[in-house]
Amino acid sequence: MIVPPQRAGTGHWYGGGNMVQDQQGTLWLTGRFRNQGDSRTGLGAGERGLELAIYRSDDNAQTFQQVLSLSKADLNVGSREVLSIEGTALRLIDGRVELFVSTEKQGIGYPAELHSHLKPGTGVWTIDRLAADSIAQLSDAVVETILETDDPRFLHMKDPFLGTHGGADCLLFCTHPFCWTSSNTGYIVLDDKTLNVQDANLTFFPRGFTWDVAMTRGTALVALPAVGALEDQDVQLFFYDGGECVRDLDQHATAVKRPRGYSCEELGGVAYCQDGDLNTVQRLSVNHPLFISPHGTGCSRYVDVLATGGNYIVTWQQSQDDGSQPLVMNVVPRAEIEALLKD
Repeated sequence: MIVPPQRAGTGHWYGGGNMVQDQQGTLWLTGRFRNQGDSRTGLGAGERGLELAIYRSDDNAQTFQQVLSLSKADLNVGSREVLSIEGTALRLIDGRVELFVSTEKQGIGYPAELHSHLKPGTGVWTIDRLAADSIAQLSDAVVETILETDDPRFLHMKDPFLGTHGGADCLLFCTHPFCWTSSNTGYIVLDDKTLNVQDANLTFFPRGFTWDVAMTRGTALVALPAVGALEDQDVQLFFYDGGECVRDLDQHATAVKRPRGYSCEELGGVAYCQDGDLNTVQRLSVNHPLFISPHGTGCSRYVDVLATGGNYIVTWQQSQDDGSQPLVMNVVPRAEIEALLKD
């Protein structure tokens, strides 16, 4: 466990971000603290996503120290007031820092024909970008909305993470329809021009048919070594969160008891892509999830994998017996992965 939530209990967690390594070897970790709250009844039901927090490690992931905190108010965009913070992603590129963050904002609204479907006290999720010359300077950066849409099928956009497609850097993210009945994954290629949601592929990795029939939210892409069974092959693992239902459902009293996965308590799955093409994505977790916490609800979600020179550093939110979800970590030597592929 590397970052505990601010409190114990259901609805409290830290995570939903990624880890990057700079040229000096320092590790930077981003995520958000969330305290209990329920969007079905608006802000009066709790604090929800209240703080974006960035940590650093100068001792190869042995310890982490918080170096930056951004509140909901810090992330307002003009008259659009932030109600909750969700997933984040750090990108180090060309000597500068980019921080992608998804927030729920008032002042956007639903399309006119669906106006009555927006629950009182809630907002619409969009993805913003902050750019600066250093992590510290992000606190003074302009918050710019880069992805939003009024298409009811993809109305809420959130949980950004980074990957590649066709040799180009891309931003992947989750979408929800206006009715919140599902979640799916989309992507857009990153470049220096203004991003336009019309250029995004919003349907390349939709929901599954079994354990992930209610949601498929991608969280990480990682290239596997081209050795052994994968010699001369270009394969990426694609980690994602899934679940059978949006809300927890009662199970049959005499049926097999198993974690079903539901909103905020998703389970972990994995797929793979070939030749750097996201559109080749194929599920490995066809009938069952691959990653389930041994504690609490079984929730295991928001996997991120950082490949360094000698290791794969894996982080994820993991359900605990008290209902909370701290950020946990596992460091896997690259040599171990290569040995398994050669076995």
